[in-house]
Amino acid sequence: MSEENGAMVNLREFRIHKKTFSHDPSASSLKFDCVKLSEESSTSADSAVDVSTNKPKKRRIILAPSDSDSESETNSTITSSSENNSIANKPIPSFKAVDTHTSTSQGSNSYINRRNMKTPSILEKERQMKFLLDMFPKLEAMIIHDVLSKYNFNTDLAAADLAKLHGTEVKPGGYEKWKMDYQQKASHSNTSRQIDNIEIQNSFKRQASDMEAHARKKVKRKRLNDDDSDDSTGGNNYKDRRVFNSDEDDSDAELSDELSGDKKNVFDFLQNATITELQLMNSCSKKKAEALIESRPFNGWIDLVQKLENNKNLSTDLLNAAQQVLYIRNNIKHLMKKCSNLASSMERAVAAGAGVKVQPRNLSSSLKLTGYQMVGLNWLAVLHAQGVNGILADEMGLGKTVQVISFLAYLKETGQSRGTHLVVVPASTLDNWRNEFARWCPELRVFMYYGSQEERKLFRIDFSNGVLADFDVVLTTYTTVGNSREERKMFRVTPMHYVIFDEAHMLKNMNTQRYENLIRINAKNRILLTGTPLQNNLLELMSLLIFVMPKMFAEKTTDIKSLFQKSSKSNEESDGVPTFEKEQVEKAKRIMKPFVLRRLKQDVLQDLPQKTDHVIHVPMAPTQKEQYEELVASYQAINATAKENDDTPINSMTMMTDLRKLSNHPLLLRYHYDEEQIQEISRLLAKDPGYKDTKEEYIVDDLLYMSDFDIHVLSKRFACLRDYELPDNLLLVSGKFLFLDKLLTELKHGGHRVLIFSQYVIMLNILEEYMRLRKHRFLRLDGSTAVNLRQDLINEFNENKDIYVFLLSTKAGGLGINLTAADTVVIHDIDFNPYNDKQAEDRCHRMGQTRPVTVYRLISQGTLEEGMLEMNKEKLKLERSITEEGDNPDVKSVVRLLSSALGVDTSKLMAQVKKS
Repeated sequence: MSEENGAMVNLREFRIHKKTFSHDPSASSLKFDCVKLSEESSTSADSAVDVSTNKPKKRRIILAPSDSDSESETNSTITSSSENNSIANKPIPSFKAVDTHTSTSQGSNSYINRRNMKTPSILEKERQMKFLLDMFPKLEAMIIHDVLSKYNFNTDLAAADLAKLHGTEVKPGGYEKWKMDYQQKASHSNTSRQIDNIEIQNSFKRQASDMEAHARKKVKRKRLNDDDSDDSTGGNNYKDRRVFNSDEDDSDAELSDELSGDKKNVFDFLQNATITELQLMNSCSKKKAEALIESRPFNGWIDLVQKLENNKNLSTDLLNAAQQVLYIRNNIKHLMKKCSNLASSMERAVAAGAGVKVQPRNLSSSLKLTGYQMVGLNWLAVLHAQGVNGILADEMGLGKTVQVISFLAYLKETGQSRGTHLVVVPASTLDNWRNEFARWCPELRVFMYYGSQEERKLFRIDFSNGVLADFDVVLTTYTTVGNSREERKMFRVTPMHYVIFDEAHMLKNMNTQRYENLIRINAKNRILLTGTPLQNNLLELMSLLIFVMPKMFAEKTTDIKSLFQKSSKSNEESDGVPTFEKEQVEKAKRIMKPFVLRRLKQDVLQDLPQKTDHVIHVPMAPTQKEQYEELVASYQAINATAKENDDTPINSMTMMTDLRKLSNHPLLLRYHYDEEQIQEISRLLAKDPGYKDTKEEYIVDDLLYMSDFDIHVLSKRFACLRDYELPDNLLLVSGKFLFLDKLLTELKHGGHRVLIFSQYVIMLNILEEYMRLRKHRFLRLDGSTAVNLRQDLINEFNENKDIYVFLLSTKAGGLGINLTAADTVVIHDIDFNPYNDKQAEDRCHRMGQTRPVTVYRLISQGTLEEGMLEMNKEKLKLERSITEEGDNPDVKSVVRLLSSALGVDTSKLMAQVKKS
């Protein structure tokens, strides 16, 4: 078929909108013979195939270029449709010649089918449309089609009408002259187009060959330059050189006991690895690891493969899984080598005189940094000079805020600031940061990016107008920085010099949306501040390191997650091997060495008062104990019944939450108000005009989900329910409250002041009632307390000695606030994360404390809180392993050198470390 058909406007696209398109089967040959391209009166150069004969015609089909490597039947084709075509008798080279019969071409060439189905009249109308579109390019096709229809497809009349309307001259000779010229051009274009397609095919082949060669060279260069070149080319490439291909038809004759390279390493690993190490392999459970150990010893590679194939619990997939583990280990080894080299470079820089010898002059003259704080400032300065980011992980209460402010002051004083810095903090510490900036370095201009949604919108407008250049620091909160899409975009595109994250243990999980949003902040450098860099496992510490140095750890993120996450899981599932655990801790220490500075209060604050920790196992009140035992028995019975009937058991989180609540106070569940009382309360509330609902059934549903204390609070709000308020003795009856009666009385007589922390806001509500009944003056701060009021409450407690107790929620009141006016901490109910409780304790055991601090941790006897306490002790062991003597960077390298350069007396510190 002529090329003109390919270039023509498809008339169906216009007609389909005007009326239903119908295709007459008789208009096209069911045998898919080519039809005449012109009417009898036309002298078109395109000749038709004789449809009266059934003699098969041979055709040459040239396949168009394709991105696919396969010879797909979907490839479009360009076909010479006639023996009379001008190139039919010329030998034209092609990629693929296919002989087809016109009677069988339907299955092999859908493109020809689609084109041949057009009748000559349709093709003529398409040419008419093209003629008019060329004359009037600015008109829509539908308008031109309407005019053609109006004049019964008389092209010249339609052209004259359109020319009159739009002030355009009609082309000389009209449509017939244009049509002849067009057909002649189309005839000549067929030959050149087919030749062009052949050249395109050859070009595609050459290009594919060049790209393949370039890719091979690129892989080769990567292997030569990769740090992992001794044993591996990276954990992601192990599939290219698997030690065992289970897809192939391997036989004993093809296997060999010859061991070298990866094969030898895998054999040695499976021969000698411990059960914990074996579980690092994908899909290797404890049962499989035990079966593998029972199959030892392996006499050679053939013996190993046969034992894996013959044991129903094992498979040869373990060979490649072991190879992957070894690649990951090798990558981690080289990462540790990089970190060690970086640490050595920092030590050499310090030894050569790098650092800050005196306190920055733009700090307030009335305030002075301590010796260890000067060490922290110098450590940050050395990191900056080396182009490295870091984690300042001093124990809580050592003044990380002050050290960062002094570092920013140092950058400004020395002219090293390269723009505005961003400081991201928890909402509870926002005012404290602002006060510390004003107190320590008034010269630093601080912009508070915090407020209502409308206020922040105006701030963003100011930033876009260049206001940011007038400030040294933007101070904001974690919630604000990721609050909306506009704010996330602003911090993603606005360049900052340093971004500093306070309480950065919030970034311990690299799989969260918060982590993803914050890592995209556009800052040249990053500093993380956290008093607890290691909380539950080594993977959390690695998450912080990946966040602080993403470029260095980018290619190893998967390996780090795989190794430390699996090791954590395997240690939980088995007894573990102490040697292996020590190796994991050693890896973590060597990786964190250049990036983490951590000092403990007991090491650097020689005059800090002692902290005494008491764990008090409190017996529950008799009725409380009875209720707890009944609740446990009921859950056991329900789950047993569910198991027998194949029903879904009660959610374990629901059970755990209820048991925790009951172990703290009976009023956190519903025991006092029975269903009859709830029906009566709902009836009274439905009649009360001040209550939100008027339908009793809805009110009943709400009340059934409330605790006794919730209903008690409701009764106090509505006068119609006064008779349903709980008596005072029920508010006071719990094992922990009975202990507080004795403890608070003694502490008050001794002149002490107390902080009481709880996980639950509703528990704080009950504690408020308890304080009123026992006539203790108190303040309260939790997550619902307005940010602009929090610092006022803190100041009031620190300044007013008559306020005896400060009630705080563990999370909102445990971050970054200073409550040194108190000297006693009561952890009413412990957290699953022991570091949240440690943060709470350090609100008063910190710099500025002049009295010994006592901590009372209340544990209800015979409850799941005892199990929680044991779990927390295990979590704390890992931190002690990380911070113990050995490769501790604080003792062995940077601190020692900096302290020497600054003349800080560290003899006591070193003596204490050696004793420990």
